[in-house]
Amino acid sequence: MNSQEFVEAIKRYVGDAAIEDTVALLKNPPGRNVPREQRVRSEWYKSLRAGDADNVNGVIATAVHQTLFGLLAVLDGVRSVDNEGGRFELTYVGSTRVVLNDQQAISLHDLLNALN
Repeated sequence: MNSQEFVEAIKRYVGDAAIEDTVALLKNPPGRNVPREQRVRSEWYKSLRAGDADNVNGVIATAVHQTLFGLLAVLDGVRSVDNEGGRFELTYVGSTRVVLNDQQAISLHDLLNALN
């Protein structure tokens, strides 16, 4: 796996899945004892006109993208989460070891933006 494949997999299996799961939860909350807040949100969502529901879905997609972008920016070292000045090194270990957030290569957050 290389950096491009990693970002594509994260977008698909984490980002796209989060969007789909969130919309599905709004459409049909699972379980018998759905929490009141979740039930109210679902009823509101299902009452929306198609265009308005599409706008809500777009907001969800934007929030998920921004979350992934922020996480990848942290892994790339361009967004700090501490005062120590350390950095993260993300390594994929398969048949070979590959540093996915190599500082000499294109950044993970830029790869994510290139997918959109």
